[in-house]
Amino acid sequence: MLAYPDIDPVAISLGPLNIHWYGLTYLGGLAFAWWLAARRSRRSDAVLTRRQVDDLIFWAAMGIVLGGRIGYALFYGGDRLVEDPTWILRVWQGGMSFHGGFLGVVAASFLFARRHGVSFPDLLDFVAPLAPLGLALGRLGNFIGQELWGRAADVPWAMVFPNDPLQIPRHPSQLYQFALEGMLLLFIMLWFTRRPRPTFAASGVFSLGYGVLRFTAEFFREPDAHLGFQAFGWMTRGQLLCIPMILLGLYLLFHAYRGGSAAARSTR
Repeated sequence: MLAYPDIDPVAISLGPLNIHWYGLTYLGGLAFAWWLAARRSRRSDAVLTRRQVDDLIFWAAMGIVLGGRIGYALFYGGDRLVEDPTWILRVWQGGMSFHGGFLGVVAASFLFARRHGVSFPDLLDFVAPLAPLGLALGRLGNFIGQELWGRAADVPWAMVFPNDPLQIPRHPSQLYQFALEGMLLLFIMLWFTRRPRPTFAASGVFSLGYGVLRFTAEFFREPDAHLGFQAFGWMTRGQLLCIPMILLGLYLLFHAYRGGSAAARSTR
């Protein structure tokens, strides 16, 4: 068993203001997305100009925050939301959902595309490779904050999280998700988009890849205590939410490559 590296979740304290590592991971993910988008905007066939990239990151950040919070309230906090609708506004109490953030970014991209007169499908393909590193950093934030830990385990790398009331060895599932839906998906997306692909192909690979990798990681993650297992006695809420992403990814890839006649274009 490995000892949990007890890291203070507060990165910086400025008097009464505490800046947590989890918040900094969001900023780090957005900074990387901005850097990669700016780099890809210099290509001759880029969807966006360098100036539009700055605006895109702002819209994406709004989509992540609003979508993530609303998604968490709907997907994971339904009963609490019904009892106290104002709870959704108390973001300082925690609670963000990737699947809600995903929908928020899609909605923000749609509005951005209309505002700037760019192709929505091409914009989605442009955005797809920008997300995985942010996901990886977010899982590191979960690990440091001792949240979303794994199920009981007897593997050599199991850990006892200091905040765990049961004080039992668990899978460090946050690190599994960091490796799978973060770094592995980043490698896949950068490799796949290194050359022109049909429209919707990059979006399809991201949706399918995330869905499969998150579905896999959920087998090691402790289900939310207030939800438990949701279907068949073993499926978690996260796995149920991944099924539409897997189906969407398969559909987008079929649409992109159907008949083998789709015209390839750069996904930047």
